[in-house]
Amino acid sequence: MLAVAIALLAVGGAARGAVRTGSCRPPSVTPAYAHAVRFAVSARRDVWGRRLLRAPGGPTYERARSFLAPLFYAVGPRGKKLTESGVYYLPFAYPFNVSGGRIFSLHVADGSEIINDRAGGPSVTIDVGPQGDERYGSCLARLGTPELADGFLPILDTTYTDSAGVHYEQESFVGRAYGTISLSFIHMHVDATASTSDTQVRFVFSPGSFRRDGDQLLDRGSTRFAWSGDAAVDGHVVSFEVPAGTVEDIYVAVPSGKNDGRSLDVSQRTYDVARADVENVWDARVDEGTVFDVPDEQVLDAERAVLVQQLLLTWRYSAGNSYEELSFAEAADVARVMAAYGRADVAETVLRFALRRLPLRFTTWRAGELLVAHADLYRLARDRAFLNAETPHLARLVQTIAAQLAVSPNGLLAREPFSSDVSREVYALHGQAVVWQGLSSLGRVWGVTGHHELAALCGRLAARLRAGLDAAVHQSARRAGDGSLFVPAALLAGQRPFPSLPLSRAGTYWNLVMPYALASGLFPPHGAIAKGVLRYLLGHGGRLLGLVRAGATKLYGDYPPAPTSGIDQVYGVNVDRFLADADQPDQLVLSLYGMLAAAMTPGTFVSGESASVTPMHGQLDRTMYLPPNSGANAAFLENLRLLLVHETRGPDGAPRGLQLAFATPRAWLTDGKTIAVEQAPTSFGPVSYSIARVGETVQGTIDVPARPAPASLELRLRLPVGEHLGAVRINGRPAVVDRRSDTIDLTGHRGALQLDAVVR
Repeated sequence: MLAVAIALLAVGGAARGAVRTGSCRPPSVTPAYAHAVRFAVSARRDVWGRRLLRAPGGPTYERARSFLAPLFYAVGPRGKKLTESGVYYLPFAYPFNVSGGRIFSLHVADGSEIINDRAGGPSVTIDVGPQGDERYGSCLARLGTPELADGFLPILDTTYTDSAGVHYEQESFVGRAYGTISLSFIHMHVDATASTSDTQVRFVFSPGSFRRDGDQLLDRGSTRFAWSGDAAVDGHVVSFEVPAGTVEDIYVAVPSGKNDGRSLDVSQRTYDVARADVENVWDARVDEGTVFDVPDEQVLDAERAVLVQQLLLTWRYSAGNSYEELSFAEAADVARVMAAYGRADVAETVLRFALRRLPLRFTTWRAGELLVAHADLYRLARDRAFLNAETPHLARLVQTIAAQLAVSPNGLLAREPFSSDVSREVYALHGQAVVWQGLSSLGRVWGVTGHHELAALCGRLAARLRAGLDAAVHQSARRAGDGSLFVPAALLAGQRPFPSLPLSRAGTYWNLVMPYALASGLFPPHGAIAKGVLRYLLGHGGRLLGLVRAGATKLYGDYPPAPTSGIDQVYGVNVDRFLADADQPDQLVLSLYGMLAAAMTPGTFVSGESASVTPMHGQLDRTMYLPPNSGANAAFLENLRLLLVHETRGPDGAPRGLQLAFATPRAWLTDGKTIAVEQAPTSFGPVSYSIARVGETVQGTIDVPARPAPASLELRLRLPVGEHLGAVRINGRPAVVDRRSDTIDLTGHRGALQLDAVVR
């Protein structure tokens, strides 16, 4: 396998960076790469993940990205490409407010196109070259890796060299003019010093009734394009000429929607002012709420970039495509994660929107998700006014659940469609477990906020439903051939274990939905059922590079290769919650770097609902389905938080304790590294701590939350392999330490704590 690994490092893991010479044909799949992928997707175990876990120091981003080519393309239904070039886009908008409407401008990542509002809508494409007929970014060998300014800002930077050797640096973002008009600003730096011929930069618009008015192009009285400097206009084409041997800067702007046609100034000064405004606004928004500071710049950039996406998407599953809609279970996960990041305003926006629309698309699974999310939001933000306003709507959901249980012959809720994609009606374990979780958690919240009758009703319903679920699971569970435990997602239906989960549609959907049940707390995480199911999931194709496996057939269109295989990290959010409950730190670290390497685009951190693994039609660079995706974003954010802050629960699901830094990568505590958490919301109040390694000592501070005090409080120092803790003192006194895991027991301590530890 050594030769295969070397081939992957050279081909599969190489993102675009420096300009490459030679053919402009897209990079193709080598036999070594194809063989390695077939081997990995045919295995029942995560062979790549296991290799990373065995590597010295464990998983890293550089190691994880060596297995698969980067994500670069995007498709929609039936494998139809989303953009003219087929490359994914980034949805940009100016953040006027959290809950308001959005008009997105879709900036295609190769720099070739800006689309207004939705894929397939009005657009402007960019052509370059001596004749102005070479699409910007079309030669992948001469295209640099798309990146975000400062690593995370919604400002797209690309570089390109055309066939004549002219070099371009392009930057684009959405700013504003006159305080209300959203504009896509574009700056093109053109370096033709090495060229022997003049070059053209042409902005080509989709058809319309265009009229030039000075340095503007109007369509029916609305400004469609504005520029500064000399330009030629021919119908729907605006051209700039750059003489050979010169360097020029071109500044243009494309309004995001209809406007009143007033004159727009797009000089360099206007551009710089608008860019500084966008930078300041997003710097401030990202710095609000919880701060996780870890010694890995790639992780920090991804976290901040994903937060920007979430602040724009709010309740939307995606933007600019047919997935720009509310997806209830996934939106509830987004709300829970944003609340855990101190973004209660975003969580409230999502939940208010979802709860008002649930009656039109009611299922008990969706109702349960909203019950859980409202309970989480109250525990973390303690906003009683919001809870009281939502309680009448939530109470109606509980009454509907009560009506079903009142006539149930087996203690289960009525059969429902397995999922939104699978219409077969079943006793869905995932949905019913979430309802149990929602009744239990919201009942406790209502109990401490004065809604005692509702709290008592939730308690009775949760007890009845749990009894029904326990009996149905006992009757339905089966042992697989390897001794692991298979618990069907469709209870009481005689479902048998799947030999390999992603190789069938039914197995794929089990892999996607079962984590909802595992993360609900229905099965004690260290109990026999949870351990048996985890063994089944890990041993039957459930994960690849620490990510959720799926058939991903929607990606491949009408002629899928064999074997088709993909990843669907949207549902990793609940896998990671379960892994944290089961204290599986290495698997959580694997998920972190697997997401960065294989589920996100390099440099821009965009994810789709699913992503290809098996090469498509000889194409090396991989494809996503309808990116961006708020559910996949939530999975990354939740994973990072669980590495640093995790709440334990009692048998009834009630919050019990806090585990700090329980799953951090071991490299984060090498010499000179610091880990810090500021104001992370928990059920016990906000928690902050910092840990710094200097030589052979670790020092830190912990601010213990006390609203109420956790029943248990632990801090783990995951040191590099071969190192362990020696003497540990808390506020100058010897601490209780579990030497097997280097976990420090802080239970019973109050206030500000000082940590002093020796590494041996």
